[in-house]
Amino acid sequence: MPDRELERAINRVFKAEHGAVVARLVAALGDFDLAEEALQDAFMQALQRWPASGIPERPGAWLTTVARNRGLDRIRRDRVFATKAASMKATAEALGDDRLRTEDTEDALDRAAMEHALPDERLRLIFTCCHPALSNEARVALTLRMLGGLSTPEIARAFLVQESTMAQRLVRAKKKIHGANIPFRIPPADVLPERIDSVLAVVYLIFNEGYAVTDGEALTRGDLCEEAIRLGAVLTRLLPETAEVRGLYSLMLLHDARRESRLDEHGDLIVLENQDRSRWDSEKTAAGITALTAAIHMGALGPYQVQAAISAEHAVAPSWERTRWDRVLELYDRLLEFVPSPMVALNRCVPLAMTGHGDAALEQLAALEPDLGEHYKHAVVNAWLLANAGQLEAARIAYDKAIAGCSNVPERRHLERQLRLRCAN
Repeated sequence: MPDRELERAINRVFKAEHGAVVARLVAALGDFDLAEEALQDAFMQALQRWPASGIPERPGAWLTTVARNRGLDRIRRDRVFATKAASMKATAEALGDDRLRTEDTEDALDRAAMEHALPDERLRLIFTCCHPALSNEARVALTLRMLGGLSTPEIARAFLVQESTMAQRLVRAKKKIHGANIPFRIPPADVLPERIDSVLAVVYLIFNEGYAVTDGEALTRGDLCEEAIRLGAVLTRLLPETAEVRGLYSLMLLHDARRESRLDEHGDLIVLENQDRSRWDSEKTAAGITALTAAIHMGALGPYQVQAAISAEHAVAPSWERTRWDRVLELYDRLLEFVPSPMVALNRCVPLAMTGHGDAALEQLAALEPDLGEHYKHAVVNAWLLANAGQLEAARIAYDKAIAGCSNVPERRHLERQLRLRCAN
């Protein structure tokens, strides 16, 4: 295997295993920064060793073992191992794990690092990061960093903030967790419902980053999509009577059913309008609709259920043109009641235009200029609307702006292709 190809393969493994490994390390080492640093050391060691030995059969276990040992070495070197061990023992006692109370401390740390029971370390990590002591923005950002392995720039773009702002937010969140001694555990049942909103936001943002990668050569990251769906399934078992949990699970399944059809054989983006619907995953679609139906029957409608209903309309429509656009527009109006955000209003412009109100959609888009004028998605919708209206010169300008602002390579190629096809004189 060529060095460059092997390096890419190792990077793929690292991204796929990051969330599970760092969660085990936090459980074992009791420190967020130390867990990240130890994993980075293990990754560098993998880059040195794996080219000669090959990628291990269980790379996640290899990374966990090496990183844990590096972390424990640092603890010993700093002469705080006794304090960390006592903290770990106290955590074990709080969790009621008799084995951890009676076994040697290092064996206890090793056992905690390799534990796979549900709810697993990743779920514990989510609830730790989503503790009420943190701001909502910090909860989501920290979990995306620790669990999903997203970089600070990726998270900053997800929040539409500067990278430096996000870096400071992450540092403050970690210090808050350490200073407040926030426990690494799932909260008691009586407080679980009030903690779930930010957890759902985290899971959905992880899914979104997998479904539409912010930047780079890949359009999608299946590992993130699958991780988010897996966590969604765990949450439905943990909170079976919470409608929005099922709503989010449904939404992710319905979106993910279309993921493979979003790329052509050359790796270029295919938008929903042009996708081959026979390639959609019928099993995921059926599972998504089943989950949505169960959620709606609970009688507690929320934004994830509404978004899932929008996705379901696309899932059952025979074509783009024959989609029930009037129903989609109604659902977007309802979604705006729950989430009155500029991005929802931006997405609403499409069904508004598809119901014969293209001029109104352009007016709505212009009204969003102060909030979203610098976001490339605003330029994408603007270009699409203008091209549909025959305003080719204005559409060309909008496409140029969208292309300049888009950092994902397949999506940028798509926009360049649309510019050539739709704005030709």
